[in-house]
Amino acid sequence: MSQHVTQDQLTAVAQISDAPVQTHVNRSFELPAGLFGITVACYLGFLALMSVLFMNGELAIPMAAFVIAIVGGFGLGWKWVAMRPDNDSATLTMGQFANRGIETLSGRLTAAEASTQVLILPVLLLAWGVAIAVIYAVVGH
Repeated sequence: MSQHVTQDQLTAVAQISDAPVQTHVNRSFELPAGLFGITVACYLGFLALMSVLFMNGELAIPMAAFVIAIVGGFGLGWKWVAMRPDNDSATLTMGQFANRGIETLSGRLTAAEASTQVLILPVLLLAWGVAIAVIYAVVGH
């Protein structure tokens, strides 16, 4: 529930300083860039498979929009991690990730467990696309 805080109450607890406050921000989610690359490859692979199977002139613009959204979304995240000077953290290498794992709200995960959680949706989506392609090939068009 919200409540009104007066200026006097705020002044009583505020710490006033002339120096700017520097906060440490880790924008990498502690995951290596390779996992994001595999995710993008699975999403784009699904779109490519659907384009090859069902492409016609009417689907060109939606497919292009999907590709732009995927590349733009992950590209923005990549640039966000690379921002300087406030960000001194970098994505983990695959070796660091394999050695350390990551800490989540539900506890520590090994690299295999975290990779499974991150890649389950993109890999299943690509597998679904392959299943559609097999059905399409067997049933015919």
